Amino acid sequence: MLNYLWLLLILFGVLLSVITGRTEAVTTATFEACKSSLLNIALPLGAVMALWLGIMRLAEKSGAVEKLAAFLRPLLTRLFPEVPADHPAMGSIVMNIAANMLGLGNAATPLGLRAMQNLESLNPRPGTATNAMCTFLAINTSSVQLIPSTAVAILAAGGATHPTAIIGTAFVATSCSFLTGITSVKLLQRLPMFALPPVIEGKNTGENQPPASEPLENAPATSSFTPLSLWKQALLSAYVLLFVWAIIHLVWATILHTAVHQEGNLIITVIQSVSVVAVPFLIGFFPLYASLRGIAVYDEFIEGAKEGLQVAFRIFPYLVAILVAVGIFRAAGGIDLLSRLLAPVLDLIGLPAQLLPLILVRPMSGSAATGLFAEIVHSCGPDSYAAQLAGTILGGTETTLYVLAVYFGSVAVRRGRHALAAGLLADAAGVAASLIVCKLVFKQ
Repeated sequence: MLNYLWLLLILFGVLLSVITGRTEAVTTATFEACKSSLLNIALPLGAVMALWLGIMRLAEKSGAVEKLAAFLRPLLTRLFPEVPADHPAMGSIVMNIAANMLGLGNAATPLGLRAMQNLESLNPRPGTATNAMCTFLAINTSSVQLIPSTAVAILAAGGATHPTAIIGTAFVATSCSFLTGITSVKLLQRLPMFALPPVIEGKNTGENQPPASEPLENAPATSSFTPLSLWKQALLSAYVLLFVWAIIHLVWATILHTAVHQEGNLIITVIQSVSVVAVPFLIGFFPLYASLRGIAVYDEFIEGAKEGLQVAFRIFPYLVAILVAVGIFRAAGGIDLLSRLLAPVLDLIGLPAQLLPLILVRPMSGSAATGLFAEIVHSCGPDSYAAQLAGTILGGTETTLYVLAVYFGSVAVRRGRHALAAGLLADAAGVAASLIVCKLVFKQ
């Protein structure tokens, strides 16, 4: 399906550029997309991945990942029946979901790529996505985000009276998106058109798996470690309590300065404070925990970090392909043309016409969708219905095509099967839920 969509974007964009006389703009967009895929995405992502894969290596070696996975093991085994309950992929999936829920994008992507590598180590059909991979990507392209921090920040910067008002509506939208994504990915995998091909003899030995998967199989289980001594437990507890105090301090400071308790947004403030503190906490916690377990933390961190640039260059061709296609389609005026054609339908369902470009671009590019949202806030006003609906859509949907390109590219999967269809269905559900809930809450 991704093959046909990519071809359609390229051909339609090129032909439209000839008709509209935008060939020069398409040429510029093509080379800008190539440049951006390496300099703005692949290389920065490689650096961030070097950090988080190093931290993840320490978490695995110390047994912390397995302990985290144990809490959600009953749910994960139902969602991923093909994955052994004690496989490292379970821990990586848990940490990725947690990072997504807290809005920690810089941490969620590297953890998600590690989870894909773990899942690829179980793949008997290299190049073809397994059911577990498609399910994991459905979760990522429709993940429940507790706080749509980007949308809230743009509304606040625009002078909105209550910029946090969209948090509740966005949560409803992203929950509907999540449930639709999970349901559709489980139903679509049963269709004959998405059936798995036969296993090719000699291709299920792991010889084609990414090099990162091998050390994960040798990661020690939690049971191989003796319990921490009392002084080590005390030191670890003191570290945790320090960050608990930091969260309480942030919440209290917010209450004093913004009177958040009068608006009933205390829970939101707590979640935002946890998001602010989470990254420093994790960067310090896992090295400390691994050190207390007797792990050579520096050496193991370096071994994990080496994978960062390898993954970045592995996904680079996939980034070029998807960003060039999207760039050509946008530069040729494809988004504008669809907006005009669909305007009568938008009037029937009560969707402001200026939101259609945001809806069409959102699955393709997060930065472009954010820019369009900022423009809507500026032109329509931060307290307008259009801005509130756009913020809810931004918080309830995901950059599906980008996620598929990056995640599948990290493990050289070319046949994504039903992952794209499930992701787009989840996005559609998120938009529909946003429209319904915003009409009930904001349009009175």
